[in-house]
Amino acid sequence: MASSTSSFRIPDELKRRLENAARRMNKRKNWIINRAIEEYLRGYSRTQLRAEARRQSLLASRKRWKDAAKWEAAAAEVWSD
Repeated sequence: MASSTSSFRIPDELKRRLENAARRMNKRKNWIINRAIEEYLRGYSRTQLRAEARRQSLLASRKRWKDAAKWEAAAAEVWSD
C-alpha cells in the first residue's frame, strides 16, 4: 500500500502517552497512530450507517404496521452498540 508523510501537532502529554505505549507494545509510534485512525474511521463509518438506517426507518415508519413494535425492537438490537 502506498503511503505518504503527514505533519500534525499533538499536545505534549498525548505525545508522552504515545511514546510510552509504543515502548510497552514494542511498536513504532507510526503503527499505533495508523491503527488509531483506522479504528476511529471505522467507528465513524458505522455511526454514519446507523444514522442513515435510522433516518430511513423513521421515513418508512410513518405508516404504522400492526407488527411495527416487533420490527422496532429487532432494529434496536441490531443497531445498538
